[in-house]
Amino acid sequence: MQLLPRGSITRKMPYRFKAGETVPENIQRIVLEELESGADVLTNSNNRDEAIHEARKSVKKIRGALRLMRPELGETYATETKHFRGIGHQLSDIRDAAAVLEIFDGVVGKYTATLNRRAILAIRRTLEDEKKQKEQGTEAAKVVRGAIGLFRSAAKRVEEWPLKRDGFAAISPGLKLTYQTGRKALKLVSKDPSDTNFHYFRRRAKDHWYHIRLLESLWTEVMQAHEASLKDLEQWLGDDHNLVVLREKLEEASDRYGGSETVKAFLSITGRHQAELREQALSLGQRVYQQKPKLFTTAMEELWDIWQDQPDSMKDSQKQQRDGGKKQARPPQRKRAASAA
Repeated sequence: MQLLPRGSITRKMPYRFKAGETVPENIQRIVLEELESGADVLTNSNNRDEAIHEARKSVKKIRGALRLMRPELGETYATETKHFRGIGHQLSDIRDAAAVLEIFDGVVGKYTATLNRRAILAIRRTLEDEKKQKEQGTEAAKVVRGAIGLFRSAAKRVEEWPLKRDGFAAISPGLKLTYQTGRKALKLVSKDPSDTNFHYFRRRAKDHWYHIRLLESLWTEVMQAHEASLKDLEQWLGDDHNLVVLREKLEEASDRYGGSETVKAFLSITGRHQAELREQALSLGQRVYQQKPKLFTTAMEELWDIWQDQPDSMKDSQKQQRDGGKKQARPPQRKRAASAA
């Protein structure tokens, strides 16, 4: 399996295991699809900001698949993780400016009535200028070209990955390890709610979210609700991280953003918003990670066995019901999670 030649932007395939494929076949197919998508969008999109955003998501999905297979990949895991971390960091340097501006607009939109419009415009103009400089500079073009090459070179190695085992035994160790690590990260941040620990918890929760998405074919209504909660959790923790970056930027160079008084007033508001996000994330995290790792893995194995034993006609029918029902099922779940928090 190889990357398609350059051309029009491809339609992304679902990020999930398919029936009728072995675990190695599923992992290799999914990673190659994400590699193709990442290279393709960077090559052909006219919107660099959106292209970088989508390419970064592909990198994160690939790293999620790698973590699921970490115990089996052995030394290959470290090598490939280093490779994809490098791509992600390069793209992040450009994308972070857009993410900071987005979280700034989110805070302003929520607290408009309490903010000084003139002061806010002064901060935003500088943030927007920084975003444009990042996206339009020659360094950005160089990073994009480099990322395209790294995506394409990685595709040549995927079929050589040492993936031998099949069935739930192939994914069970990685699935349990990731879930267990997420629980430990939650305990750590609950005891010490530092910026570093919240960022670490976010990364571990995102790993678990990607694994649940890969196993979407196993979902029951309970698992669908679990995935929706993970999506909310990742969003809130992501917003929290972007606020940390924004606050550090404003504190380090307040003169560039309208002066110390302007920055101090805005940071007071962001502090309130960040406290709300963290309270929501910790509350939801307790529900997401309420099961013991062994019980969670056993439950997933039972779902796997049921899925494998189903006739193909039932799998096709359930896929249609799942795909058709997502648009109806997701919003109520997200609304309940937001209102409950």
